[in-house]
Amino acid sequence: MDNILLFQLVFIGIASAVGAVLTVYDKIASKYARRRRVPEAVLVSFGALGGALLMYIVMRLIRHKTRKPKFYAGFPVMTLLQAALLTALNVWLHK
Repeated sequence: MDNILLFQLVFIGIASAVGAVLTVYDKIASKYARRRRVPEAVLVSFGALGGALLMYIVMRLIRHKTRKPKFYAGFPVMTLLQAALLTALNVWLHK
């Protein structure tokens, strides 16, 4: 495995892990009025950075943000776009 692909996988892994933790934290915070919530812009940002797939899975598992279109429709679209972008980038880099 070359260094560029390894970097991409590590970056997506970190974005996914942080995004999943923030999603779970926001779910917990939503149940307690005194806890500070995670802004939706932060969740969407981590999804856009590469964490969309894992965040979508976590959101479905814990039933959080499942009624908001930017999450239930946006994250699958982001996942497809990220997969296409990474595939195109890796094909281009390995010509």
